Amino acid sequence: MDERSIWLPALAMAGLTFLVWWRMFFMRVGQMKRERIHPQKVATSSQAQSLLTDSRAADNFRNLFELPVLFYLALVVADRVGMVDGVVLGLAWVFVALRVAHSAIQVSYNKVMHRFAAYVAGGAALWMLWAYLALGLLRG
Repeated sequence: MDERSIWLPALAMAGLTFLVWWRMFFMRVGQMKRERIHPQKVATSSQAQSLLTDSRAADNFRNLFELPVLFYLALVVADRVGMVDGVVLGLAWVFVALRVAHSAIQVSYNKVMHRFAAYVAGGAALWMLWAYLALGLLRG
């Protein structure tokens, strides 16, 4: 197994975060241009919330800094303690795939129960990854 393979899921998550950031940027700038909203009128989050009506991409961008923080840390732990194997990589890629699904749903049609299912499944993959790492660390 290539020692750098653990970083490919991290690269994919960073790519997803970049794509969502671009989507948020274009949605916000587009609305501000269409509605002639001066940038200073959205200087704070409360001002932005009251004027920028479509927050799907911004909401998803914030989501990408919640559970994924634990994901990135799990990859670092797996690499540092030499636990990069098929289970870790499999769970990492499942988490990435489910975060892609979650993001795609949230920034597009935003059906809450579809998004929730992707979120819960991704969370389960992440908790399984941490449980696997914990067992490996405790066994020594």
